[in-house]
Amino acid sequence: MGSSASVGSEDKIVARHPIDRPQPLSEALWASSDVTILVAFIARGLPGGWHTTLVGFVFLASTWALVWSGDDNRVLRAGLALGGLVLPAQQPLKLLLGKAAVALGWALGLTAIVAVPFFFGWRYWWAPSAPRLAFSLSVRPVELANEAAGQLFVIALPEEAFYRGYLQSRLDDAWPPRWRVFGALVGPGWLGACAIFALGHLATVHAPTRLAVFFPALLFGWLRARTGGIGASTCFHAICNLYSEALGRGYGVY
Repeated sequence: MGSSASVGSEDKIVARHPIDRPQPLSEALWASSDVTILVAFIARGLPGGWHTTLVGFVFLASTWALVWSGDDNRVLRAGLALGGLVLPAQQPLKLLLGKAAVALGWALGLTAIVAVPFFFGWRYWWAPSAPRLAFSLSVRPVELANEAAGQLFVIALPEEAFYRGYLQSRLDDAWPPRWRVFGALVGPGWLGACAIFALGHLATVHAPTRLAVFFPALLFGWLRARTGGIGASTCFHAICNLYSEALGRGYGVY
């Protein structure tokens, strides 16, 4: 389901249900507040085995209500066309696979840049808590595939759809991007979406360390702006989660 940036000119834009919308800033703050309250309730008030799936559903349902249920132009502007997969105009399989490959290429390229610095930063942060200094991790292929699919489709895709697809795009409508960062045009909306993303994580688990997700969110948001869609940021988000989980388990920290 991963995809790359925006959809090209071959995608036909069809107006489906145009409706009047509130001002972008008030809508973005209202929507993100409601979603944060709802996922916090799920995390604090429902059985733990339901959390991940229900939270993912909330993000996807909110994105559908705010973007996917609207006209195709809104979907494209939010970078949520998923390579054209969610648009009425049928996309050739070869084109969809090509866009997915480009998205994955962006994610792997950025991973190659940040993996080593992240490793040393992670080791420095967790060294006092690590019960062992040697890395040891045994993973079965089936378990790895299941974990990767869960991270991609249940965690990364729903979060990227809401925070980078809807929220960052809507905040950009309120605060137009004005800074060029390594080829991506970003602005206050980029930072605002990252801050709300971090606060959402804090709301589900009341630990100040949860605010640290603000920093990888900067990279997720940069990818969204640089590529024009959420495919690359979704892949990179999933890779980051898998990498962090591997380090935590391998060193016996979590």
